[in-house]
Amino acid sequence: MVLATLIFSCFLIGVIGQDKHAMTAEEKSNIRDQILEMFDHAYNSYMKYAYPADELMPLSCRGRVRGQEPNRGDIDDSLGTFSLTLIDTLDTLVLLNKLDEFDEAVKKTISDVRLDNDIVVSVFETNIRVLGGLLGAHVMADVLKKRGERMLWYKDELLYMAKDLGYRLLPAFNTTSGLPYPRVNLRYGVVSPLSRTGTESDTCTACAGTMILEFGALSRLSGEKIFEDHARRALDVLWEKRQRGSDLVGTVINIHNGDWVRRDSGVGAGIDSYYEYLMKAYILLGDKVYLERFNTHYSAIMKYISQPPLLLNVHMHNPTVHVRSWMDSLLAFFPGLQVLRGDLKPAIETHEMLYQVTKQHNFLPEAFTTEFRVHWGQHPLRPEFAESTYFLYKATGDPYYLNVGKTIVEKLNTHARVPCGFAAVQDVRTGSHEDRMDSFFLAEMFKYLYLLFSEKSQLPIDIDDYIFTTEAHLLPVSLSTSQPPCHSNDTQSQASLENDLFSYSCPSAQTLFPNNPTFAKTIRDGYKYLTGVGRAGQISQVREIELPLHDTGLEPVEFLKSIGISLGPLTELGSAILGSATQDSQKGVYKLKLVAEVSHTAEQEEVMPLIVQLISPPFLGRTVLTAGPAKFGTDLTKQEHGVKGSIVISVPYTACGTIENAVELQGRIALALRGDCMFAGKARRLQEAGAIGVIFIDHREGTSIAETPLFQMVGDGDSTDDITVPLVFLFNKEGATLTTALQEHHNVDVLLLSKEKQLGKEKPEKLNIKFRLAKEGEFGEGEVESTTIQLVLEQIEATTETQGAEAGSSTETCTSSPPKDPENSP
Repeated sequence: MVLATLIFSCFLIGVIGQDKHAMTAEEKSNIRDQILEMFDHAYNSYMKYAYPADELMPLSCRGRVRGQEPNRGDIDDSLGTFSLTLIDTLDTLVLLNKLDEFDEAVKKTISDVRLDNDIVVSVFETNIRVLGGLLGAHVMADVLKKRGERMLWYKDELLYMAKDLGYRLLPAFNTTSGLPYPRVNLRYGVVSPLSRTGTESDTCTACAGTMILEFGALSRLSGEKIFEDHARRALDVLWEKRQRGSDLVGTVINIHNGDWVRRDSGVGAGIDSYYEYLMKAYILLGDKVYLERFNTHYSAIMKYISQPPLLLNVHMHNPTVHVRSWMDSLLAFFPGLQVLRGDLKPAIETHEMLYQVTKQHNFLPEAFTTEFRVHWGQHPLRPEFAESTYFLYKATGDPYYLNVGKTIVEKLNTHARVPCGFAAVQDVRTGSHEDRMDSFFLAEMFKYLYLLFSEKSQLPIDIDDYIFTTEAHLLPVSLSTSQPPCHSNDTQSQASLENDLFSYSCPSAQTLFPNNPTFAKTIRDGYKYLTGVGRAGQISQVREIELPLHDTGLEPVEFLKSIGISLGPLTELGSAILGSATQDSQKGVYKLKLVAEVSHTAEQEEVMPLIVQLISPPFLGRTVLTAGPAKFGTDLTKQEHGVKGSIVISVPYTACGTIENAVELQGRIALALRGDCMFAGKARRLQEAGAIGVIFIDHREGTSIAETPLFQMVGDGDSTDDITVPLVFLFNKEGATLTTALQEHHNVDVLLLSKEKQLGKEKPEKLNIKFRLAKEGEFGEGEVESTTIQLVLEQIEATTETQGAEAGSSTETCTSSPPKDPENSP
């Protein structure tokens, strides 16, 4: 049996990059102290303003209690009235050497927290945050107790709580396939008259495949193997259901028959921690089968999904087809996982790409395009980028990554810190805040940042003796030898799979950096200006053109073609254009006149706003709400009179299950809440129920058109040609106006229409500018009054050929005269 129990200690530390100076011990100490102060600010704010609530609302300075705040859809499935943030933070207190606070927090958990709550929670989130938090804290308490200095009173109370919670999660696995239900009632389980859950048919791959670390550790710590057996069975099903041709898995799977519901495959949201747990289950539990499966998937990922530095979703059955042109921020964990495997080159490439995006937007947007524009602007203080930064520094010792970590600390303090903690960023483009501080911020972010700036001797434990769960809880790798792996677990031999150097061994820095300490820097340099941020000359106040003009040869012609200007051979130009610039003393210096030819072209990739206009009494068209469009369904910009109808709230409100009020929706416009499932799935169900249009309302509290840019709703990766009804999206505040009107007046008619048509304006046109050389005598006096744009490169004094070449950097002179009659402009 090959075990990677000391995978970190195999890295040779000390590879120094050349693009950043080494950080002194004093500098690291100062940043570490700053991180501790930030943690205290966040943790103390939670304890002061929120405890025993699950989470802190840092803008309101109060706790978030489920049912007492506006519903946020599936985000609230993490909340179970079990003091979530406290439990999630317990082992962070130990790692940060806050041992007195840990002692007190454990006592509070034992005395105050109750798990027998009549509340429906996410199986996945409760497992990684609460069960993982209890197990990590138990392990830490046990270590401190065995040292004989602290926690002498502790008698495994947290382990008993963890086992209690494990049994409360087990009913979710009561399916024919062995894949768990996505939700469970902590008191009544699933599929019971009182559970209010169990009707779901689908779950995400990560949701079903991210149980083995916590359940496996619970079995080995408690001696009750039922937990590990159920988590293992779920992983077996996902492995069997992989696409055999590509060895990829989809994003959403049916928990009853194992059919794939969404076939897009990537390494981000919906799949991410499934891959992570295969690799880490091998390390934690000592079962080689998990590593073999991971290696099979990893080869497929690097073949189809990885396009350094990008990681793009593909169709699992046809992996050469990309299903979307954007990436989500959760994939930021993947470079850290690649470090564990020893594949550092693509890890460095992707991490550098992510770093460039953070420099452009301060934080990673929740999703961003392949051109690094914002797709979804939220940033809920996710820790995955900090996680990968820590692992890369651990592997390379390159001080570059210390400076990356320093920028993370600075950005958090500058852009997320508020008087009562740290607030999520609602939109990275505006810097607006959301009243939200998720528990993972304390559980993960401060762990990775503190470890990044700490030496091993400064930590209360030997960090190399532990593996991080996906929520950064610490589980001892010694569990791998506590009992033998299950012999019935079997992976089919992959005879065609070529194992590389790191398939079964600890990575070696000598192999990763063969006698070349600049290896990491060389990789990064290719992506330094990937997004354009930081490129030299960007902040210049004077715009210049440097043209390598010569009187013979094609170099200037090719150069100008590359920037969109077409020229003929210079020998064909008249003396009126070249003037005296052909003299040998001024070779290479020209006065050129370029004339703009103006034509019209359609707008591209523009989000065209729509409206929801309330037309029934007493509104009579006076209330108009700006809405966003969808990339599928009826195009309202092509509907002269829009779509009119009465509005009815969908039941369920999220439209993520069987529509229960289909009769009411016949011929009406449906209202549905964002969240829980994809826009396309909601639209299909409501269309099948008879709705003639759908208005989606944002579930995120406080969003509004005044503060958040519009976006286009996208599909689910499959064809959306079957969706033919019009779809619009309202932010939370605008949606509240509509629902309030419905509550007060019961019957409300609305008109869905393009905003431009409502305002009586046609679609604006763009100017497409092409350049050509003016003919001799084409313009005379008064030409600046015409409908032309001139670009003139002025002749300057030059006495030598060398000086003439320098003239190419002279200041550009532009004269622009707008047409007096736009309709008749050439």
